[in-house]
Amino acid sequence: MSDEQQQACYTFEAAIEMAVEMEEEGFRNYLNAIRIVKNKAAKLILKDAALDELEHKHQLEKALVEGCVEGHALEKPVPTMNLGYLLEKKELGPNANGREALAYAIHLEKGSLDFYRRMVQGCAGAPMAALFENIANDETRHLQSLEDIYEEHFLTEM
Repeated sequence: MSDEQQQACYTFEAAIEMAVEMEEEGFRNYLNAIRIVKNKAAKLILKDAALDELEHKHQLEKALVEGCVEGHALEKPVPTMNLGYLLEKKELGPNANGREALAYAIHLEKGSLDFYRRMVQGCAGAPMAALFENIANDETRHLQSLEDIYEEHFLTEM
């Protein structure tokens, strides 16, 4: 997304469509990873993350159908450890383990969070800004959950 696109506010439909497309892409990334990875723990991590993407996509599509925003997500962001800055970002292969799947999911969730934060800034004062803020806050919850699992199982090994 260019700097110009980040600063611009879109029509309600255009903004929601962009978010639906972003969630669909995230879902497809998780789905492809699920198909590649053989490790059961890694598959479970990726499946849960894929289902979260579908939940957001459904919420956004409902807003398109209704023509308005009904937010019921978190009102405030959840603090995260920003592990994405410490973990290497790489594609998953067939032999990826739980640690690699978590790092992959953390990077995808961080990308989603960054997208929604840019949309909140670009659409400040518009009706969809509240929806984007709610979803961004929910993304922090997903990110924190993934980071907590990573910390519990792998952070002591770093």
